[in-house]
Amino acid sequence: MKATDRRCVGDGRVHLTALGLGCSSLAGLYTATSEAEANAVLQATWDAGLRYFDTAPFYGYTLGERRVGSFLATRPRDEFVVSTKVGRVMQPDVGVAPGDDGWAEPLPFRPAYDYTRAGVLRSVEDSLQRMGLSRIDILFVHDIGRRTHGDRHDHYWRQLTRGGGLRALEELRLEGRVAAIGLGVNEWQVARDAMEETQIDCTLLAGRYTLLEQASSSTFMDDCVRHRSRVVIGGVFNSGILAGHARFDYADAPADVVAKVHALQSVCAEFGVALPAAALQFPMAHPAVAACVVGVRSASELHQDIAWFQQAIPAALWNALRDRGLLPAHAPCPDDNDRTAG
Repeated sequence: MKATDRRCVGDGRVHLTALGLGCSSLAGLYTATSEAEANAVLQATWDAGLRYFDTAPFYGYTLGERRVGSFLATRPRDEFVVSTKVGRVMQPDVGVAPGDDGWAEPLPFRPAYDYTRAGVLRSVEDSLQRMGLSRIDILFVHDIGRRTHGDRHDHYWRQLTRGGGLRALEELRLEGRVAAIGLGVNEWQVARDAMEETQIDCTLLAGRYTLLEQASSSTFMDDCVRHRSRVVIGGVFNSGILAGHARFDYADAPADVVAKVHALQSVCAEFGVALPAAALQFPMAHPAVAACVVGVRSASELHQDIAWFQQAIPAALWNALRDRGLLPAHAPCPDDNDRTAG
């Protein structure tokens, strides 16, 4: 598979490149990123033929949307796909400080959770103005679920369902202001719940269907195939541990996770394959998956991810991972006919 190959979302209304750019790093997640550095990454993404950009109001406290919108302003609208998110309304706040919520240099806006109809509509209008767009291709409900909200989840779920948030998404899709709707979350259970409430076109699922973790594969992923709902894979490296870092799910990796990563690394080494290459290619084999988004801080990192994504991997590697219990026997894996050497 090539990074520029296209897959459909929303009954063909949206066509994503198989590899997309996740823009949280460009908004200064943990480390400051200058406007020049962000533009260099965006330009490299465009030059490589990738046309899918994922952002959110929360990224850099609106900085991410502003940078993406500014870059895309001079590009033909029909040539790119943008996804952004609702669920947090950004409110002016002079008390915002460097490091808040992990953003190195956030703009002076404070997020307030709001999944109601009014909150969704306001968030969409604000996003359109920040990015200078008249429509959004994919609109995700951001970070709803017990993983984010704990005991407050039921409150916010009622906002989304009974408070009209989902209905607002449906209306925006019907009006054509949004082409596809879904959830952008770190847990599959809440996305499955949403599928019972409305027609979900796509879920951005971060960290839950990866080479390291497939807990969602027998339930949610298969549900998506049955419901003709697609999945965009985020967090493909599980916060970095599959790309040589010590972080897993935004924290220090526990010993059992480190041990499994070492086992995966060992098998990949036997076949001369970089572990990140296997990590990028594995989820793309599932029939529910439309694309994978990666966050990078430089053009060189982007080019490395593209090379990994397109690296030829022997079928024997996937068989070995299954034989050693590192992948479930039923997990779809790439085959020789679905790869292109980079």
